[in-house]
Order: sequence, then structure tokens, then C-alpha cells
Amino acid sequence: MSTLAWILAASLGGTVLSLALAGLVALRVKASWVPTLVSYAVGALLGVAFLDLLPHIFHVARNPERAAGFLLAGILAFFVLEKLLLWRHHHHHSDEEQHEAEEEMRHTGHDHGRSGWMIVFGDSFHNFTDGVIIAGAFLADTKLGVVTSLAIIAHEIPQEIGDFLVLLHSGFGRTKALIWNAVSGLSAVLGGLIAYFALSAVSDWLPEILAFAAASMIYVAVADLIPGLHRRTAFRDTLMQVTFIALGVGSIWAIHALLSV
Repeated sequence: MSTLAWILAASLGGTVLSLALAGLVALRVKASWVPTLVSYAVGALLGVAFLDLLPHIFHVARNPERAAGFLLAGILAFFVLEKLLLWRHHHHHSDEEQHEAEEEMRHTGHDHGRSGWMIVFGDSFHNFTDGVIIAGAFLADTKLGVVTSLAIIAHEIPQEIGDFLVLLHSGFGRTKALIWNAVSGLSAVLGGLIAYFALSAVSDWLPEILAFAAASMIYVAVADLIPGLHRRTAFRDTLMQVTFIALGVGSIWAIHALLSV
């Protein structure tokens, strides 16, 4: 089996497996549970950003200041992207429809796809870098490539569950959420292909690409999802939110602990 075949098989197989397991869990979730389980998504997104991506970025970056600049630029870019999505939505609806949409968001938490689309964009960057990492590992050694691929798959499962919940909460239907999660997942194959033919050129920009991916997760969690959680102020709701945020962070931490044994 050629190195390129290993890279493609690992990138595609990892995407399919992580999405299948995440979809199996998320598709069994009742619609009424989604607003509560969004707290898990908040924890998973912040866990990936602060326990995984950012430490890795600043450990491997040759120029940490440039990586930090890309993180800041990413947050600002997703702010502008959300503004564009808001303007587009407002342009295609009358004032009365816009008012009804705002009322619906206050009651259901749906934001008409804004946070969902930002997750799709940001996760595509993240999965692209996973493909690059897989390719680099296989180019170094086949066994290292297999171990690296298994570690990435294990790490992706809780994040994909969180991403799926964000898409559902954002107003995506289950089928649409699954399709777009798959599309963003396939960017790992693209990353693996490009890295195979131009690894050195792509590797130089890995910290910056990862910083952009981390920015999307931080922005969506802090700017879009957490404000929605604050609309539920009852003590029971707050306790559930804190519990599920801790579960989201804990699932990412647990994967790291298991992989480091």
C-alpha cells in the first residue's frame, strides 16, 4: 500500500468514523434537549481551543507573535462574517418578518444558521490541518501515521458531537447538519493531498491555520452560544448548563489523558 493511499484512507476513514459516531449520538437527541445540550458544545469547543489547539500552536510556532495575530484576526474575521450573515438575513426579510425572527430566536435560541455556518467554516480549517498532520506522520513512518490517525479520530469524536449540536441549535435540520458536517470533515482529505505534494510549504503555515480554527471555536462559544445560555436564568437551568459545560471540557481532557498514557 503506497504512502499516498495510506494518507487518503486515514483521512477519509477518520472523517467517516468520527462523523458516524458523533451523528449516532447526536441523532438520538430529542429536539427539546438541544438547548440544554448546547452547553456541552460550549465546553467541547472551548476545551479543544484552550486544551488542544492553543498549547500546540504556541509550542510549535516559529513566530508565536504571528500565530497570536492570526488568532486575533480570526476572531475579528468571524465577527465580520456574522455581520454579513445578519445583513443578508435582514435584506431578504421585511421589518415585520425580522421582528418575528428576533422573537423566535428569543424563545428557541435559533439564530437562523449564523453560528452553524461559522462552525462549518472554522471546522473546515481545523480538519484541513488534521489532514496535513496525518500526511506528515505517514511520510515520516507508516506506524507513526496509524497511531497519529487514531489519536486524531479519538480527539474528533467529542468535538464533532459538539459541532453537530451547534448546527441543530442554529436551526439546521438533522440531514442538513449531517451533510455540512461531512463536507467540513472532507477538508481533511484535501489537507492530506496538498500536504503529500507540498508538505514543507503547508507545514510552515500550520500554526496560523490552527489559530484561525481556534478563533472560530472561541468566537462561536463566547459570542453566540453563551449569551443564549444566559436567557435561561432558573437555578435548575444554570446548574444543568454548568454541568454540561464541564462535561464538554472534561471529555476533551479525558481524551488527552488517555492518549498520553
